[in-house]
Amino acid sequence: MALNLAHQIGSLAGTQIAAEVTTGEQSSSATANVSGVRKVPLANLRCNAPGEALSPPMLTPPLTPRSAANRSAMMSPSLRPDLSAACQAYGTLSPLETAEDSSASVAWKEGGKKEEKKGVPVYVMMPLDSVTNGNTVNRKKAMNASLHALKSAGVEGIMIDVWWGLVEREAPGAYNWGGYAELLEMAEKHGLKVQAVMSFHQCGGNVGDSCTIPLPKWVTEEIEKDPDLAYTDQWGRRNYEYLSLGCDTLPVLKGRTPVQCYADFMRAFRDNFKHLLGDTIVEIQVGMGPAGELRYPSYPEANGTWKFPGIGAFQCFDKYLLSSLKAAAEAAGKPEWGSTGPTDAGHYNNWPEDTPFFKKEGGGWNTPYGEFFLTWYSQMLLDHGERILSSATSIFDGAGVKISVKVAGIHWHYGTRSHAPELTAGYYNTRYRDGYLPIAQMLACHGAVFNFTCIEMRDHEQPQDALCAPEKLVKQVALATGAAQVPLAGENALPRYDEYAHEQILQASLLNVDGSPVDREMCAFTYLRMNPSLFHPDNWRRFVAFVKKMKEGKGARRCWEEVEREAEQFVHVTQPFIQEAAVALMH
Repeated sequence: MALNLAHQIGSLAGTQIAAEVTTGEQSSSATANVSGVRKVPLANLRCNAPGEALSPPMLTPPLTPRSAANRSAMMSPSLRPDLSAACQAYGTLSPLETAEDSSASVAWKEGGKKEEKKGVPVYVMMPLDSVTNGNTVNRKKAMNASLHALKSAGVEGIMIDVWWGLVEREAPGAYNWGGYAELLEMAEKHGLKVQAVMSFHQCGGNVGDSCTIPLPKWVTEEIEKDPDLAYTDQWGRRNYEYLSLGCDTLPVLKGRTPVQCYADFMRAFRDNFKHLLGDTIVEIQVGMGPAGELRYPSYPEANGTWKFPGIGAFQCFDKYLLSSLKAAAEAAGKPEWGSTGPTDAGHYNNWPEDTPFFKKEGGGWNTPYGEFFLTWYSQMLLDHGERILSSATSIFDGAGVKISVKVAGIHWHYGTRSHAPELTAGYYNTRYRDGYLPIAQMLACHGAVFNFTCIEMRDHEQPQDALCAPEKLVKQVALATGAAQVPLAGENALPRYDEYAHEQILQASLLNVDGSPVDREMCAFTYLRMNPSLFHPDNWRRFVAFVKKMKEGKGARRCWEEVEREAEQFVHVTQPFIQEAAVALMH
């Protein structure tokens, strides 16, 4: 079969290929630099005060490109000869193209000018349990085959959750990077770049969570001693997905603050994988809340607490956040506002009009008290992001990696006046106020990437009685990031394998919104998620075509049908290898 496969691909590529006789794979010692958004030196960037005109952030130049003389040797590290030829035939890789040259990442230069390759690079999220509780790579054979398949399809790289609850599980400062070291080496061998997520949250209890990984044992022990370290709703329900931001700066974790723990973890990651930073590891996404998103855990699915499209609930009733609220109310000259958060905002599964606080006419959200509370609640979230980003950008300064932050795509009840689900999550976004511009401006102060979800969704696919509007929400975020001059990256919120979703992602990634520069595109897209379904022949064919179209970017003239015909031929000749990946993942 190997000889036949090689000859088929050789015929497709117009190149004679010898039969594959080796059983191992050679890893290349060559690596490629990355053109990416770099951290903004704070000395060169003045952040605007509220009400001031926004000025463009000063951004650092890209890394020095690798010389052309080295390009031919860098065609595809350790890619099998048959798949390498298939990639050339399909156009995902040319013999004179390095991983760096084919990257569509934005390269920011001095003075705010940018120089970029056309197109949007596609990354693929790895399974949540890619590293086991025993700190080894899960289903190693399947992982190896899958990475090979992804590289052959022209995927830029992969996203990996680096779980706090696995690495620092047993004791403070005792880091076990075992499985991650092996997984990152596999990515390097296959010539794939890596977006590493610093996952300081629990896995389990959110949409799509397929396994359970709690916070480190010593952290949960402290929560048992002091339950107010957990986010709390007005009924006293505790949420253990992520530590309450109310205790960010308090030494509640065996002498360290939570922010210090996050910083120490990131510093240990940097020191352990410094040989991969900037070449293989090109992005650090910093987890800042449940599901790794900058938000409050306002819509928890665990135990049936919340169901779509409920409005969620405010999460500010632990003693640390209530203390902050009390101080803010006293500073505002309204001490009576500081005793508690809103208690008339309904329950998790109510709709806005069911509640006195969120109803459109005379709702508490649009009163002086509501404005005070929502300003405080959202500012606490921004301050939380600021604290962690300050640590992250300092730790990874000069490492050649982007820093990114994920923001949730809360699109339900978006068509109402109050935008209740966004408000309970900490995004002060209403019909009369832009809640995403402050987030984008905060990220601009650190040169971070704004990563947003629900890119694959269309308004009419969602329940219209809940006034869902994901397309309008994505447009608003695109405008906000454009105004703040922050790179925008995207993810799909739910698994999709159909051309309809692919086409929506493609159109959204082009950022064709009013006032956007003609050449502006998303800086990257991360596809959720690698699993056996992705390698189903029809799904894989559509995915390969999708990756190709994304890399072509703006100005592409070819239709889906033409690209799909190429993809079908590519999938046909690589079918045995793709089947190997699919079968391995199912066992």
